[in-house]
Parts: sequence; C-alpha cells; structure tokens
Amino acid sequence: MTEQEIQKLIDRAIVAREKTYSPYSHFGVGAALLCEDGIIYEGCNIENASYGLTNCAERTAIFKAVSEGRTKFKALAVVADTEGPCAPCGACRQVISEFDIPQIILANLKGNYRVLDLDELLPFRFGADSL
Repeated sequence: MTEQEIQKLIDRAIVAREKTYSPYSHFGVGAALLCEDGIIYEGCNIENASYGLTNCAERTAIFKAVSEGRTKFKALAVVADTEGPCAPCGACRQVISEFDIPQIILANLKGNYRVLDLDELLPFRFGADSL
C-alpha cells in the first residue's frame, strides 16, 4: 500500500472512532476496512453493560462488509487514543485471521502507525487449512 492509501484508511478510522458508543470504558476505537473492490467500511466499538456482548470496531467494520456480501479484503486500519499504535484484541485477531486480511494498520491519534502482515499480527495462526 502507498503512504496515501494508508493515511486514507487511518483518516476514515478516525472518523469512525467519533461514533463510538463506549459509556463504560470511555475508550473509543475506530476501524476502516478496505475491500478488494475498493469499497471502504467503517466501524466503531459498541459497548454493552455485559462486556461479552460488546463489539469491537474491527469486527463491526468486517461484519458490515460481510453482511453486504463482501469477503475479500486488502487492509484494515485500527485507531485509538493510545500511547502507541492500537492493537486488536484476541477475538478481533481471530476474525481478521479467518477473513485472511493481508495488511493491518495499527495507529493512534498522534499520527503513529505500524503496518503488519497477518503473520506478524497473529503468528502460528490457524484457519481452514488447519482442519
């Protein structure tokens, strides 16, 4: 990905973060997912008092895309107000792995970011080929 493409996804994730519903943790996260056909889906974290029902920004963006019939992705950007680039939780990593998203951009609001491939994000991952 080019620097411009990376920044575009980060910017879209920042906009998505502004829609966060996080009344318990007050920790807003935004995500932007680039599909192979160029369409971008945004997602924010949505909390519930029962944290088991909470949905992270990454999964929100991915599930929005899948619910519209898209399952081929190029990249995913994740942004939060963290000291360093924001990293996905374990549940999100499994979903990212299952949909084989090749590039993951971890970023923060300070402009710091890091681009990882899927094996760097989740070494020793398993998927359909492991069955």
